Amino acid sequence: MDTKRVLNSTICAVSTPAGQGGIAVIRVSGCEAIAICSKIFVPAQKNKTLEKQAPYTLNLGKIGWRGNMLDEVIIAVFHAPHSFTGEDTVEISCHGSVYILQEILKLLLANGCTQAAPGEFTQRAFLNGKMDLSQAEAVADLIASSSEASHRTAMNQIRGGFSKELRQLRLQLLNFVSLIELELDFGEEQVEFADRDQLIRLAEDIKAAIDKLVHSFGLGNAIKNGIPVAIVGETNAGKSTLLNLLLHEEKAIVSEIHGTTRDTIEDVFNIGGVLFRFIDTAGIRATGDEIEILGIRRTFQKIEQASIVIWMIDATHFNKEIDYIADKIIPKTKNKKLIIVFNKIDKINSEEHAILEEEFLPQIPGERIYLSAKYGKNTEHLENAILKAANLPVIGENDVVVTNLRHYEALTKALHSINRTIKGLQTRLSGDFIAQDIRECMHYLGEITGEISTDEILGNIFRNFCIGK
Repeated sequence: MDTKRVLNSTICAVSTPAGQGGIAVIRVSGCEAIAICSKIFVPAQKNKTLEKQAPYTLNLGKIGWRGNMLDEVIIAVFHAPHSFTGEDTVEISCHGSVYILQEILKLLLANGCTQAAPGEFTQRAFLNGKMDLSQAEAVADLIASSSEASHRTAMNQIRGGFSKELRQLRLQLLNFVSLIELELDFGEEQVEFADRDQLIRLAEDIKAAIDKLVHSFGLGNAIKNGIPVAIVGETNAGKSTLLNLLLHEEKAIVSEIHGTTRDTIEDVFNIGGVLFRFIDTAGIRATGDEIEILGIRRTFQKIEQASIVIWMIDATHFNKEIDYIADKIIPKTKNKKLIIVFNKIDKINSEEHAILEEEFLPQIPGERIYLSAKYGKNTEHLENAILKAANLPVIGENDVVVTNLRHYEALTKALHSINRTIKGLQTRLSGDFIAQDIRECMHYLGEITGEISTDEILGNIFRNFCIGK
């Protein structure tokens, strides 16, 4: 996206979701926003033109051109710099007819507006100093949030907690490098402006703070994209039935024929405000079918990737291949949360149920759930067990959790730089090399907030936004 165009043009776009609805909003932003909208707006009260309208108030009127009225609308006016973009902004609330929206956009374009690119309103907010880059990216995360946890982390980032922590780290690094470079200026006099042990302690404190942010990405990624839950077990144990039950839709094909699922099927579902990504996998059994073997191979790959594994067992004949299945599954779940689900309990009697509880592999750690996926019996017990297995910490208003891969990569590079700095201080490396490592660390932290940025970086970020935001 051309930064020069962003700052010099007036843009417009529909800011409400595509499709027909009761009300829709068109947003116009730029130095000519009020003047352009005035050309196509006829206020209900003649003395309340948009130029005379007080900011942050609503004005009723009609939109049209040369006597042809399109719709009755309400217009809100925001004066720079007190708007989302930091520019003069007009928001037109009209009826949600696709035809009306298209015609109003045509009028705006004909009178001097340009069509907004994806994320251009938020990019203008960043370029005009209304927010930093990490906060701008959090806007997209907020729009895409599909659980209480992802909403909370996006709101925390928009409030600037992450940015504040990064600014404090950069300030510490700036003071750090200033002392090093001051010593370089007085190199011939061999003056030492700061004790090396003190500098090492400062660098280690900075390292600890960056390291904490890097490690929070595991939690942040799970919150944003869903905690991966693999549903595994023998063929025809009811895995696909369970997936459909959890998702409340017919996502997977259910059949009594063994080996129906030959590839992984994934979808997300919200349980207790936490997003989970459920993965239905191919049934594990000894087979000579090449395609089924590929599916089983993918099953083991998904077990490796999952945080929680649901091992589903057919309660009606669980001894049939249980040793074979156990040998395949247990070694891959040592560092994961394992939930053992006995399915089809509607088909067994109380005596058989007691045998399951007493004899089934008691040495295997993992919660036991007894349910009927077909009839939805005891599903709530499984959902509670899944939520418990996730064991997500409560995220407070001031907690910083990294959810963005770009931020994680920049923090990882910053961590490498501060590690080199510590090693250089410990080995009495020349000050100019240490200063270079410190400045690299500052650079990577600055990339996150946008203090260090290029048009290419901005383009990659904002093109993933929706148009109108």
